[in-house]
Amino acid sequence: MHELAVTQSLLNIALEHAEQAEAKQITRLTIVMGDLSSFVNESVQFYWDIIAEGTIAQGAELAFKRIPAQFECQNCGHSYSPLRGELHCPQCGSPNVKVTGGDEFRLESIDVET
Repeated sequence: MHELAVTQSLLNIALEHAEQAEAKQITRLTIVMGDLSSFVNESVQFYWDIIAEGTIAQGAELAFKRIPAQFECQNCGHSYSPLRGELHCPQCGSPNVKVTGGDEFRLESIDVET
C-alpha cells in the first residue's frame, strides 16, 4: 500500500513540472528503483493508472530502471554486488558491510508534449 503514497508524489511532481513547462501532455516518466527498495513496478503502475486518470498524465508510460544492490566491505574495502542474497564480503568473508547502492527510488525524467 505504500506504493500509493509514492505514486501520488510522482504524479504531483510530474504535474508541477509539466505546468511549469506549459505542457499539454505528460508522455513518459523514467523511475529509478534499486533492487533493495521495497517498491514493486506493477504496484506503482497499478496506482498510476488509477490516480492519473483525468489529468494530463493519463496514459503516460512509466519506464522503470532497476539498479543492482552494491555493497562495500567495512573491513577490507572491497565493493561488490551480492549474489543470491549472500551478504558477506566475497573477498574476506566479513559480514561488516554497508549498502552503497541499490536502495534508490527517484524520478529521473519526465517527457512532455508542449
